[in-house]
Amino acid sequence: MQAKELKLLVVDALEDIKAEDIQILDVTAMTDFTDFMIIATGKSTRQVKALANEVNVQAKAAGVTPLGTEGEDVGEWALVDLGDVIVHIMTPETRATYTLEKLWSVPAKPAVEAQVTAEDK
Repeated sequence: MQAKELKLLVVDALEDIKAEDIQILDVTAMTDFTDFMIIATGKSTRQVKALANEVNVQAKAAGVTPLGTEGEDVGEWALVDLGDVIVHIMTPETRATYTLEKLWSVPAKPAVEAQVTAEDK
């Protein structure tokens, strides 16, 4: 399944269980380990767990085996790794604390700017 199709599948799964404030971040220019990060909010730890479970169920039904799931036991922050798409589901408090959207919206510096030349020393 292509990353864009998987992204839509995840969003549909999250919407089915009433996730709030679903954000899709295209991180292809920032990292090589995934193409999209999807961040969503669950109103409670119980809903966070249910959302993560629904993403897993929908992915498996579409023939995509999740690479891993973390945080379902506590429910403050669950992560579902689908390879090309990584899903973060958090309670409102946890999401406000970590502000992943802000972290991943910082553009990467071009390699030319990051290098220090002999003239700069």
